[in-house]
Amino acid sequence: MPYVSIETNVAEEKIPSDFLKTVTTAAAATIGKPESYFLVTVRGGAKLIFGGSDAPAAFVKVVSIGKLGVEENKRHTKVISKLLGDHLNVPSDRMYVQFTDVSPQDIGHNGTTFAP
Repeated sequence: MPYVSIETNVAEEKIPSDFLKTVTTAAAATIGKPESYFLVTVRGGAKLIFGGSDAPAAFVKVVSIGKLGVEENKRHTKVISKLLGDHLNVPSDRMYVQFTDVSPQDIGHNGTTFAP
């Protein structure tokens, strides 16, 4: 059920058309869950300022049931930073990445939750 949300001040028209798929593939690889489980959103053109500057910047949220932790999040941040740098020209020092490890009972899908 991982969810990746990217909010950036990079204009919508400058976000590559295949960026959502690229993020999905990379996130699935680093988190270790199938692409079919992922929900990815990207919102460009956000009114966003980072460190007092309106230069390209981003805020990324990653929510998952498991597969997050101290060392894992370092790896995930490196992957996300490279993606945003390569595809959106957002430097790694102009973004924050927030990780939230949720319990299965806290996420609903298909008329129920992920709790056993």
